Order: sequence, then structure tokens, then C-alpha cells
Amino acid sequence: MSIRTTLLVSLFSFSFLFAQEKWESPVKTLLREKQLVVGATISNPSVESAAQLANAGFDFLWIEMEHSAITLETARLMILATRGLKAVPFIRVPINELWTAKRALDVGALGVIFPFTSTVELARQAVAACKYGPEGRRGFGPGLASFRWPAPDEGYAQFANRNVTVVILVEDAEGVANVDEIAAIGGIDVIYIGVYDLSYSLGYGGQLDHPVVKEAIQKIVRAAKRNNVAVGRPGGSPEQILQLIEEGFSFFQSPSDLGFMQSAARQYLQPLGKEGHDPARQSLY
Repeated sequence: MSIRTTLLVSLFSFSFLFAQEKWESPVKTLLREKQLVVGATISNPSVESAAQLANAGFDFLWIEMEHSAITLETARLMILATRGLKAVPFIRVPINELWTAKRALDVGALGVIFPFTSTVELARQAVAACKYGPEGRRGFGPGLASFRWPAPDEGYAQFANRNVTVVILVEDAEGVANVDEIAAIGGIDVIYIGVYDLSYSLGYGGQLDHPVVKEAIQKIVRAAKRNNVAVGRPGGSPEQILQLIEEGFSFFQSPSDLGFMQSAARQYLQPLGKEGHDPARQSLY
């Protein structure tokens, strides 16, 4: 066999093997390998901001549709604008319902974050909303999603069932009471603790160091670990994230895009003696 023929055979074999490898969401890979996952919070309805942060080094985008003015149309444009960039687009939907998850997934999100998942029924619904049958109850209409995530070899449905990340938020007293049963449900990738809502639900609003709040958080962490589910919470700074990793957390939501902008602006202006209005000293209205 000539060198040229040998080279062609080798290239064909390599191409064939490469084609047979099924792509896996980088977030799924990191979770499976129990590695750190950090997401950029997108709260400003700016496609440019989303695209810039998608290639800043974050693992995923937390497109915020519960507490922001981002519409489904804007979220779709963000998802298109971040194709080929590092961060995988997730959407936090306003409520844990089948139809909200379906719309988020059908515009191309590859992860859904479900707020206030406080019961076993809601946790099962979250998983079912992200899976096509017979594994779940996601309705079939993936024209937009399959354009963003083409999967010609296996088809989009099989691709999505493998790659969509299911994140549920436990963030109230009822969720803590049910967390052992919730964590045991198959198909949940991350249990994320909404620490501030949880503190208010427990009667200690904003007091994250209160013993009752800390014990509730630890109960959630223990339940997640027993069931080999990643556990997450907000990560306000690199120092805080490194500390929380020691406590068993691996999935983090960063400050928002607006928070990063404000922080950088303050760092720039403070040495120059420039600052904005302090609402504690001067009313803004």
C-alpha cells in the first residue's frame, strides 16, 4: 500500500470515528466529572452583552426571564448570537410549568432553570418538561431549536434528551421539607439553592448566616450529595466560590451583567473622586 493510500485510509478512519462521537454539552461533561461550573447572569435585554459574556470564559449563560425584562424573542436572539462561543445558553423560566420550559427549549436553550420547585410533583414535572416521550412530556416542535443545535446523525430529539440540563431551585421551607424525596428523582442535574428566597421563607430575610438558614442549606447539600446530584448557589466573588467548593458546591451563578458593569465603573471612577448618588443620603425621586 502506498503512502498516499495509507494516509487516505487513516484520514477516512479518523473522520468516521469523529463522526460517530456524539457531542456532549460541556456543562454536562463538567457536571459528570464533578468539576466547577460557573454561569454568567444575563438580566439586561442586550444581545451584545450576552454575546460578549458568552466568550468571556463562563461555562453557561443564565438568561434571566423570572426577574428581568428579557422577552422570549430577545432570548432567542441571544441564543443565536452565542452560537460558536463557549457558554451554553440556559433560561430561567418564570414558573415551573410544562409550557414555559417548552418555549425556552424550542427557541434553543440547552438548559432550563426551574424556580420554586418545592414538591416532588414539581420536580418530576421539571424533568418531564425537558424530555421528549417516552421519557418525558416535551411537545415536539423543534424547528428553531434544531437550527441552533443541528444533530443530523441522531436527530434533535435524541440529542436534546441527552444534553438538556435540568436545574431545579429549592428556595422555600416546603422545598427543604421535601428535599430528600426531590433529590431522589432521576433526571435532575443540579439542585440550586435560592438562598435569599429561602432565608425569607424561613423568617430570617437576608440573614444567610442565621443558624436556621445555614442548617436548611446544609440539609439540601446533604440530600443532593446522597443522590449524586450537583448542588449550586450564587457565587458573589471568586473568593466566595472557592470557599463554597469546600462546602460541597460546584455550580454557581455569577453577579449579573449589570452588576459587573456597575462594579467595573466604580473601580474606574473611585480613584478619580467620582461617584453616583447615594440613596441613603439623597433621594432619587
